[in-house]
Amino acid sequence: MKQIWTLAALLVVFTTVSGQSVNSAKTRKTNPYYSNTDTRHLTVTNAEWKKILPPAVYAVAREQATEERFKNRFWKSNAKGTYYCAVCGNKLFRSDAKFASECGWPSFFEPVRKNSVIYKPDNSHGMKRTEVICARCDSHLGHLFNDGPPPTHKRFCMNSIVMDFEPDGTGIN
Repeated sequence: MKQIWTLAALLVVFTTVSGQSVNSAKTRKTNPYYSNTDTRHLTVTNAEWKKILPPAVYAVAREQATEERFKNRFWKSNAKGTYYCAVCGNKLFRSDAKFASECGWPSFFEPVRKNSVIYKPDNSHGMKRTEVICARCDSHLGHLFNDGPPPTHKRFCMNSIVMDFEPDGTGIN
């Protein structure tokens, strides 16, 4: 009986993880605004994004929701490559800037380019924080904290669901 429960648990985990990848690839194909090379700022209404994005991505990207900690795709990933905005394809972070953090979300000490992201004060939920937003599509990515490692001492605490990952060697990076 224990083996059946273990097998069932593994199937749930596999289905969830593989579903995220399939949803991401499907969204890219049906999203007319997605580009890994175009850096022009987008002006798209939330009503339009809601038609294009999966509900979970929309909730984080456009409604500033937060995915569950320790149960997201990239928190423990050590793969080498580049992270892009899952909403618009904007290049955000390199794996070289990713570090192990105990916060439960993927953390980086710097973006790939200074103009890849923008910052906005966030005083919601009784906290004083800095929101990190995609500079191309204005989607919520996560928050910035001043408790990261050298050389920047910054921690970009990001939501996996609003990032796509391309491993090195695919020709996209």
